[in-house]
Amino acid sequence: MRRYGKHTDEDDIRSRPNRKGNRPRTNIRPKHEDAAEGMVLTVDRGRLTCLVEDRPVMAMKARELGRKAAVVGDRVALVGDLSGKKDTLARIVRIEERSSLLRRTADDDDPFERVVVANADQLAIVTALADPEPRPRLIDRCLVAAYDGGLEPLLVMTKSDLAPPDKLLELYGALDIPYIVTSREELENGGAADQVREHLNGKITAFVGHSGVGKTTLVNALVPEDRRRTTGHVNAVTGRGRHTTTSALALPLNSADGWVIDTPGVRSFGLAHINPSRVIHAFPDLVPGTEGCPRACSHDEPDCALDAWVEEGHADPARLFSLRRLLATRERREGD
Repeated sequence: MRRYGKHTDEDDIRSRPNRKGNRPRTNIRPKHEDAAEGMVLTVDRGRLTCLVEDRPVMAMKARELGRKAAVVGDRVALVGDLSGKKDTLARIVRIEERSSLLRRTADDDDPFERVVVANADQLAIVTALADPEPRPRLIDRCLVAAYDGGLEPLLVMTKSDLAPPDKLLELYGALDIPYIVTSREELENGGAADQVREHLNGKITAFVGHSGVGKTTLVNALVPEDRRRTTGHVNAVTGRGRHTTTSALALPLNSADGWVIDTPGVRSFGLAHINPSRVIHAFPDLVPGTEGCPRACSHDEPDCALDAWVEEGHADPARLFSLRRLLATRERREGD
C-alpha cells in the first residue's frame, strides 16, 4: 500500500524524533588525522598497553575497526586521553600497515590463524641442547613461519654445558642461519646477554621457544629492569617446562637501539596457514632453478627441475635437502 501520493516533497515525509539527542548513525568514518602514533607493547583481556612518545598508555580498540585486532609490535594511531595517567583510557582507531607478521595455528588441521607478533625484524628461536631435548621439527616449523612472515631467523642454543651443539649445527649448517651457543652458567650470570645483544642492535626481535629452554631467563638477562618470572622446572617425565610467560610483551633494549618481544612458551606450532610456494623465496640460490619446474610444482616430486639444477653444480645439494625438509614439515608432527 502506497503511503504517500505520487508527488511528494520533503514536507510530506514524517521523521521520528531522536529521543536520545545524539547524532544519527552514518557510514562515514572520521579520518583521525590528528591521532598520535604508538606501538603496542602487550595485550591483556581487551586492554592494550601502547608506547606513545615515551610513556605507556592504556587503550582499547575502537569499534570501527571491526574484527581486526591489534597485536604486540603493531604500529597504531590513538585518540582520546593519551596522558598515561591511572584510570585513563585511549582509543586505537587505526592499525598501520605491517612490515612482517609471525603467525601460527594450534595444529596443521586448525583453520584459525593466530597472529603472534607484528613488525618484528627477526625471530630468535631458542632451544636447549638438553633438559629438555632439542626438537628439530619444532625448529623447522618456526623457520618456515619466519620465512613466510618476512622475519630473519636467529638460532639460540642454550645449556651447552649439558650437551654439545655439533649435531644441531650440522643439521642447520646449510641454511646459513646465524646462531649463538650459551651455557646455563652464562644465562644465570648474564654473560650470554652480551653476545646475544650484538645480534639484536637496531632490530625488533621476537623470542620463541619450547617451555623450559631458558627463553625468559635470557630475556631477563637482556632487560634486567623488567624481569619476568622464570620456570626453573622441567618435568622429568615429559621433558617439558611450565608456562611462565602468559602473554607477549615488548621490552626496550636500553643499552642498544632495539626491542625484545618475549612470547609464551609453545608446545605446538601449526602451519595450516602457510603457502608452501612462498618458502622457496628463503632460498634465493635455488629460485633460478625453479624456472623449469611444472606449474604448481611442490619442489619435492620427480619432475622438479631443482634436481637437475643442483646436479649441474649451480647450488649445494645440502641446500636442496634443507628446503625439502622444511617443505615436508607440515606433513610431520613436531615430536617425530
